[in-house]
Amino acid sequence: MPTTSPRRRGGTPAHSPLRLPTTIWLPAPNEPDAEPAPGTVLPDWAIDMIRAEYTRRPGHRPATLLKISIPDTAPGMDARTPCMTYTDATGTTVAPRVVLAELHPDTIPALHDDLPVTGSEMPAAMENGWPGFFHRAHRLLPADGLLLLATRQRRDTGILTDPLGSLIACARTAGFRYLQHIVIAHAHPAGNHLVPAPPTDASPGVMHSDLIVLSAIHHA
Repeated sequence: MPTTSPRRRGGTPAHSPLRLPTTIWLPAPNEPDAEPAPGTVLPDWAIDMIRAEYTRRPGHRPATLLKISIPDTAPGMDARTPCMTYTDATGTTVAPRVVLAELHPDTIPALHDDLPVTGSEMPAAMENGWPGFFHRAHRLLPADGLLLLATRQRRDTGILTDPLGSLIACARTAGFRYLQHIVIAHAHPAGNHLVPAPPTDASPGVMHSDLIVLSAIHHA
């Protein structure tokens, strides 16, 4: 990915054949709202970065971005899951090519509870569990459409859990290809150092959120 933006830092060398690059996104030094709102995963500036990076294509109108925010998987969760559609300046709405799913840490199984790869286990009220979610997202997106997963770690029994491996495994089973891992830093750049600015509802010690970029594979 290009490295010209002042908000983007780091990355694995492009010649490395073993790992896909991890990029770090930082808010601009004068960003007034660097923290995500309570109950959400990403701050507004990160949403703007996503739109700039993944919805704009040379010679085409910006792709429609559908954002869904999953705060919990308790009974009745469908009525509590907000959706927002981001369109181009004309307001034209077409089928989304990019879906951003914010997965609140509380929706991820606790420590030692693996995400089911098949739909046989159902976390709370979500039909077919996380595998069902990924299959529905795959049906919604066209070939090479993008699914972006935003989440962050949480502490269970004092230990930080990392859900990314299980989420990526579920997504691959549903027909997605893993493309990129972006770290959304919860900190303010100040001179040559960073000032921590963790979300108010984050677990102690959690200083970033994770953004996973996946591409939908459709076979003819």
